[in-house]
Amino acid sequence: MPPYSLENRLVIGVASSALFDLAESDGVFRKEGEEGYRIYQRAHLDNTLQPGVAFSFIRRILSLNDLNPADDPLVEVIILSRNDPDTGLRVMRSIKTHDLPITRAIFMQGRAPYKFVRALHMSLFLSADENDVREAVAAGLPAGRVLGSAVADDPEDRDLRIAFDFDGVLAGDESERVFRQDGIESFRAHETMNVATPHDAGPLRDFLREINKLQRREQERRRENEDYTIRVHVSIVTARNAPAHERAVLSLNKWGVTVNDAFFLGGIDKSSIMDVLRPHIFFDDQEIHLKGTSQTTPSVHIPFGVVNQGQSTDTSG
Repeated sequence: MPPYSLENRLVIGVASSALFDLAESDGVFRKEGEEGYRIYQRAHLDNTLQPGVAFSFIRRILSLNDLNPADDPLVEVIILSRNDPDTGLRVMRSIKTHDLPITRAIFMQGRAPYKFVRALHMSLFLSADENDVREAVAAGLPAGRVLGSAVADDPEDRDLRIAFDFDGVLAGDESERVFRQDGIESFRAHETMNVATPHDAGPLRDFLREINKLQRREQERRRENEDYTIRVHVSIVTARNAPAHERAVLSLNKWGVTVNDAFFLGGIDKSSIMDVLRPHIFFDDQEIHLKGTSQTTPSVHIPFGVVNQGQSTDTSG
């Protein structure tokens, strides 16, 4: 039997801390140490963990596997955990109870699991562990730290709404550096002068490319069956506005990726948009934006670029 190939699939790595609410378990670990934590998890083995920040996103993106034959899933989610195999049993039982089609996992007993992201062809790694995520991004990996707590989710709703910031998430931080060094007018002049030059790719550009593949598969299904309802919707929500918006749009075109909607906010609070847009996950490189959005929206911090080398402030975003 040939080995199972992860190529030509969207592969996501998720830590148990992103998938489930581990606040109580983490409290035990901090108070009683590793052995106390292990005893606690054994005693609560059959107590199902409750959904965490990334749960609804993971559940919905896995549901898109109904677009392909069961033996050839479009999406693969793999657990990457600092738990050891023993304490990881509760995680795997909770996955089964929640009926999530996740069967693969790596448990690393206190060590950073993100080092396997490239080996497993992952386009995204989500965790609540700030150090793991920062180290992963510094190594050039597409990683993000989940913020806030789980948001109430309707299991009957099949849509998947994904929102991205632009600079420092889909694009690199070249323009952010201009803004920080020379101010907003120099930033706008720089973007106008370089409008025809696509931005360098940011940490999640290739993840968006993989999402677009799922969208194309949906479009094929729609052509086969006009009653099929499109589920995946992608937006960019950025503090850019005119004239800097044009280079962002042209960069997307030249990268060969697409979004359904774009919000060029010019400094308007992003959380007010999230309250209406209601994405199931939102990626941004600036914690100052995420403090507001994480109250109502599953939010992910991408600690990339110059904005994360010092104190976060509101910038071109």
